[in-house]
Amino acid sequence: MTQNRTKIIGLTGGIGTGKSTVSKIIRDRGFPIIDADLIAREVVEIGETAYSMIIDAFGKQILNMDGSIDRKKLGSIVFNDIDSRLKLNDIVHPQVYKKIKERLLYYSRKNDIIFLDIPLLIEESESFRKSGIIFDEIWVVYADIETQIRRIIERDNTDYESATIRIESQLSIHEKLKYANVIINNTGDMEELVLNVEKALETL
Repeated sequence: MTQNRTKIIGLTGGIGTGKSTVSKIIRDRGFPIIDADLIAREVVEIGETAYSMIIDAFGKQILNMDGSIDRKKLGSIVFNDIDSRLKLNDIVHPQVYKKIKERLLYYSRKNDIIFLDIPLLIEESESFRKSGIIFDEIWVVYADIETQIRRIIERDNTDYESATIRIESQLSIHEKLKYANVIINNTGDMEELVLNVEKALETL
């Protein structure tokens, strides 16, 4: 008899939808979560393969005094230059996928279900597929646009226009919903969100 493969669930959402909060609730319920953003930070740390490659590509002017990469300096270089951004992605993404696969292998030894918390899961779905990371389900955390704007303003101490620009720079949450197997509604309060997450977990 063959052993059932570990179920991999991709968790995503838009800025201000509360994906990080949902991720914490899921983790608190005992499910392992691999955070792609944290891994992206790890792979550019001193001593990592991507660290040396980034310095070779962008120069030592992007470094802090302690030798670590200044993410703001690097970001300012790649933000408005698509060639530089693609160059950075070509360096970082393979290392991120490699670490994700290592974590998946580690957690799959003791867990039947693993969550992958990825902000740009939909946008980069083809790259994940090519790297051999296949999702059994995609869960999307949803909030309406006015709720997104209010949360960004409160969290980042910014204004309405800036919050709107940040939302519009991303793939719309309604577009992401088209790919969802499960939708976690987060337009209400924390108590309602916890119930919605727990209801989704009960289906597993």
